[in-house]
Amino acid sequence: MTETAIKEPANSPRSGLAAAAREFVLIVVGALIVSSILRAFVGQMFIIPSESMQNTLVIGDRVVVEKITEAERGDVIVFEDPGGWLGAEESGQKRGSVGRFFEVVGLLPDSSHGHLIKRLIGMPGDKVVCCDKQGRLMVNGQPLEESSYLFPGDAPSAMEFQVTVPAGKVFVMGDHRSASGDSRVHLTDTGAEGTTPGDAAFVPFDKITGRAVLVVWPASNFSKLGRPDTFKNVPPAVGPAPAKPVIALTPPPK
Repeated sequence: MTETAIKEPANSPRSGLAAAAREFVLIVVGALIVSSILRAFVGQMFIIPSESMQNTLVIGDRVVVEKITEAERGDVIVFEDPGGWLGAEESGQKRGSVGRFFEVVGLLPDSSHGHLIKRLIGMPGDKVVCCDKQGRLMVNGQPLEESSYLFPGDAPSAMEFQVTVPAGKVFVMGDHRSASGDSRVHLTDTGAEGTTPGDAAFVPFDKITGRAVLVVWPASNFSKLGRPDTFKNVPPAVGPAPAKPVIALTPPPK
């Protein structure tokens, strides 16, 4: 007796269901691949974990971070911890393996674990000082008018300083200055790979994830994150950026 294979008719319901299932799987896999690529090279979403950027951003806001354009003065940027910056209140809660998978493929906003978000104040070579006679922060001699984003009641800085930003790094500050562990707090710290006090106060370019450009959730907080006009008036640095930061914890001449 010979065996004969039983073939489903090409137009049978079972073969049509199998084809639809294969097509669905291919669509899902393709969507995950595209989403992962977009997250890696174009942009991703982060959850705000702390109050350091209030009232520009509040705890629980979902922000879109784009990775295509270079960050400039005035931008709100997301970056990896440069080393020793993060306390429990500044770092988002780390998700489990399943949640992390959905973060990686872009289906969940990043929990912000290991990342911070601040405003970029000084580029390499910039001299950032606090403060002038009116109590304003100055960059390259130009005072900043920060009332449009500074937390109500906060001074531009409670501590006085003069710094020149080193090559390859930026100086950042939170908009809620009295509740932000930003570059100022680390002006006497030595980084993990550094030997000079203050090395840890500046964020290397390769640690910057991207520019925060949009608050998308909750809907009541939907807004665009632009670059404040005051930064348009800041002149270029007067000279090349030094290899090491130049730091003085004293007020500028007034």
